Amino acid sequence: MHPKLGLPLLITSIMLLVCHQPTPTSALIEDVLDIIHVVKEVTSGVLKAWDIVQSSPLAANIDFPLMREKQKKVLQRLKEVSRQIDQTEEQHAEYVAMAIDSVTSYMHNNAAIMAKMNDIADTINRISSRYQQMQKYEAYKDKLEMSTLITFAEWTVSPNAHSVHHLMDRLHIILFGTEDRANSSSGSSNLLSQLATAYEVSKDQICNTQQSAQQFVYSLYADIALTELKAYTMMEFSWMMLRVYGKGNYTQEAELMRNDYEKRTERTLKLLKDVMLRADRIVYRCDPPKHIPKVTYDEVTRLLQGYVENEVDLNNEETCRETCDFYQSTRAEGCFKEKYCARQQRCSGRIYNCQFIDSDMWVCPSPQNSTRRYEFIEYESGRVLGQRTKCHRGTTKVDSWWRYLLWHCSYCFCLCDEQGLKSDRFFNLRDSIADVKKNRVVTGLRLVKSNRIFHLQIQEGELMPRGVINQSTLEWRPVEKYNIFDRDVKKGVDYHTLSYESRSIDLDDVNTDDNSFVVTGVRFRLVGAHLNLEAYFTEFDFKTGKLIQPEINSYWKSNDNTDVGGGARREKLRLANTDLPTRTIATSLVQSRHNQYIDFTNTGLDKDAAQSTVPFIDIQDVVSNPPVPLSGIGIYYKGRNGYGGFVGPKIITYDFMPHVQVPRTKA
Repeated sequence: MHPKLGLPLLITSIMLLVCHQPTPTSALIEDVLDIIHVVKEVTSGVLKAWDIVQSSPLAANIDFPLMREKQKKVLQRLKEVSRQIDQTEEQHAEYVAMAIDSVTSYMHNNAAIMAKMNDIADTINRISSRYQQMQKYEAYKDKLEMSTLITFAEWTVSPNAHSVHHLMDRLHIILFGTEDRANSSSGSSNLLSQLATAYEVSKDQICNTQQSAQQFVYSLYADIALTELKAYTMMEFSWMMLRVYGKGNYTQEAELMRNDYEKRTERTLKLLKDVMLRADRIVYRCDPPKHIPKVTYDEVTRLLQGYVENEVDLNNEETCRETCDFYQSTRAEGCFKEKYCARQQRCSGRIYNCQFIDSDMWVCPSPQNSTRRYEFIEYESGRVLGQRTKCHRGTTKVDSWWRYLLWHCSYCFCLCDEQGLKSDRFFNLRDSIADVKKNRVVTGLRLVKSNRIFHLQIQEGELMPRGVINQSTLEWRPVEKYNIFDRDVKKGVDYHTLSYESRSIDLDDVNTDDNSFVVTGVRFRLVGAHLNLEAYFTEFDFKTGKLIQPEINSYWKSNDNTDVGGGARREKLRLANTDLPTRTIATSLVQSRHNQYIDFTNTGLDKDAAQSTVPFIDIQDVVSNPPVPLSGIGIYYKGRNGYGGFVGPKIITYDFMPHVQVPRTKA
């Protein structure tokens, strides 16, 4: 009678262990390494529960009041187990789902990977289904027969192909292979390593998930680890139930199962560390589904722009003795007899790289509020510069002429470098530092244009223990609202002005190899005629999450290499005769690497009449999901051949691999 009387209480105890939901005030587990952390806590909690169970005689010899007291102690020890599993699973659900979707996208082109992933999904579903069945018992705890729980427990631990123990082994072998095979290979044959490699090769996946390859690997591991933890918990509780109901001692069986689980965990973490070590940690943004000006991209405007001018106005003597090619650096000196020069927007800056294309043409002017001068130019020879469309303002016929029957006054096609109100060509040089007094660090970057000045804006968040970012504190730090015409604002100090002679931007990865430092600030500076990226690093304590005297233990770092001189000379990434990057139907590909640079320049003559400045500026937010501290930042170029492409920022997520501690199993 005693076992029957104690059944509801036993079910209540066990079910509360696996079904307890957190109260609203319960602190969510938000540790980047929380899966490993939770595995340690859960297994430790289960072992403490076993201490209580093993201190009792078999159930047949227990009086009900004593049995009830023991069960209360078990409940007190183990009630956090399910709460931790459920909370951690909920916390990681979004990131795991993104990782699985990414794998699904890739494996459609790989039958072998697809078969393995289907096996993994089937195994996970079987374990999760059994776990959910165990949770459902709580609702019927007062009506269940003792035999129901005994049957469940025996099925869970029985040594057959359908048991939870077998499913755990199967899951591990599919994902990592047999131990002998793993020890005889480099590790690249295991599925986790293959998926990480595929993730890095398929660059779109990084953009879809906004996770670095290292974060992606960890997200996949999280799903597997939580599934194994569910299975382990079910098996431990099953052995406990069988012992409590007098079906045997099962101490040795539980110990063998526990040793197997520890060995699997140790091997998994070793492989995880190896894959994380080799996995990339860069996050950047791919092209959006649709390019939207001022939303997904912005432009440097009227830096070098196609401009039609007659030779007679390119010298102060009003002569036509030379050819267009003679004028490689000059100015518009006048407007001879109020010809076409009086009917177009004049170039008040320097004029470069003039060339003769044809004598006579029809010019389609752009709207007055446009940053373009011309929509297209059509020459009598049939050559068209730009895209010939309907000309809303009407075309203007422009003809060269002869002077004194000796000189041919030709219309030249040149490049105008004019710092007017329609030319947004400025980059902020002021520091952008996170609020280190509030223990905040940089978690994301984006380029924004404010008052015609491009700023590198930072997202910041409070750093917590073990690399956690307090997501409630995430915010984009406001950029400084100044104007280039303000008093005490100086060119070359507060901002940089692009020009024909100074229009390069360095393409670099700026990161630290010291894992005790994270990024707390960014800025552009000038190195010769190049815009150059700098990162500000601050020391921190990983365990506590506290920045260590940031006013003292911080430093700026950059790549000081140039395109001249000795050492690792920078390589130029060249753009020539390109079209607008928004006109391609293909998505951009990353085409730059560390220690390169690119010049802002004009679009191609034939494709766009040299009216736009490329590359465009990608202004999308560059953040990781979940947000983490950064060990570096960078500037990169992406595009397609024949198109001007985009420059944008990228982030390098903190390296958590050194903090993945591999437990040592008992000898």
